[in-house]
Amino acid sequence: MAESKRDYYEVLGVSKDADDAALKKAYRKLAKKYHPDANPGNEEAAEKFKEASEAYSVLSDPEKRRQYDQFGPDAFSQGGAGAGGFGGFDFNGADMGDIFGDIFGDIFGGGRRSSRNANAPMKGANVHSSVRISFEEAIHGCEKEIKVNLKETCSKCGGTGAKPGTKPETCPKCGGRGKIVYTQQSLFGTVQNVQSCPECGGTGKVIREKCPDCYGSGYVSRLKTIKVKIPAGIDNGMKLRDQGNGDPGINGGPRGDLLVEVIVAPHPIFRRQDTTIFSTVPISFATAALGGTIKIRTVDGEEEYEVKAGTPTDTKIRLKGKGVPSLRNRNVRGDQYITLVVQVPQSLNAKQKEALKAFDDAMHGIEPEEKKKKGFFGK
Repeated sequence: MAESKRDYYEVLGVSKDADDAALKKAYRKLAKKYHPDANPGNEEAAEKFKEASEAYSVLSDPEKRRQYDQFGPDAFSQGGAGAGGFGGFDFNGADMGDIFGDIFGDIFGGGRRSSRNANAPMKGANVHSSVRISFEEAIHGCEKEIKVNLKETCSKCGGTGAKPGTKPETCPKCGGRGKIVYTQQSLFGTVQNVQSCPECGGTGKVIREKCPDCYGSGYVSRLKTIKVKIPAGIDNGMKLRDQGNGDPGINGGPRGDLLVEVIVAPHPIFRRQDTTIFSTVPISFATAALGGTIKIRTVDGEEEYEVKAGTPTDTKIRLKGKGVPSLRNRNVRGDQYITLVVQVPQSLNAKQKEALKAFDDAMHGIEPEEKKKKGFFGK
């Protein structure tokens, strides 16, 4: 006596009124769990995978599902009441290529296979470019012009890619679908693999006589000048997106975007970290010792700062709000930190040396020779 089969709805774990999306989701989950490639040598997993595949192949096909709901599993046995020549399950009518593409992508880390219609509208490709700006332009923002080669519809063929007087033909190999379905027999039944049509490259159209201007592509390149608005506070390596200034779409789809990488030139004085600017300012020994007013360079111009008497070298000061504007809120700015470095003279003349020596003697309590001669014993 033949072993009775489990109810297909029970196998997939769905209700009898489940729609196509629910069926596909349930099967994909089971197929991923029990696929032989994910369970090598596990016969029980292989049987469960085969059982789930059989259930999905029937319930995902409207006609087979109707017969199954009416006659049960006997509808697909040899000579069954509603066999209609099925003779067991297969994958005809089920979108197994898309599902297996998802499963294999999850198991092996690959991308998901697309089932896109070859004639469906598709967004154009993004175009990449770059622009160089100065450190100050990055802080304050600016507007730049860049030249980019963009594809435009060929005026000679009107974008068809075919020689004037001719037109593209429907691909005879794929029938205009842009994909070829290969059927293979495996241990688990008949499996369909969906691949891009090699004859038309997935477009569904074949151009017999190509346009002499665009060579069959339907587009020609034009050098275009585009103004790019660079926001204040942008940093080196960031990219700006200019929507709709990329390559034209396919089959009436929207144009792609222009992605512009911003390259900020290094500055000889300023160094940036996020919204903070760092710099170094040299001061004389006299200014450090006696104090005084110095000028500090910022990205907004020069600022005066009062140095306190007795300021040691490597003293750090902060200028609030003289840093980089926030990209989220231009009214918010970082700070600038300045390191004061006391300069040591590299070369001195005789008079300077004498004055410095007198200063050093005074710091050690030693009187100069001239003062000694004017004392009591000197007289």
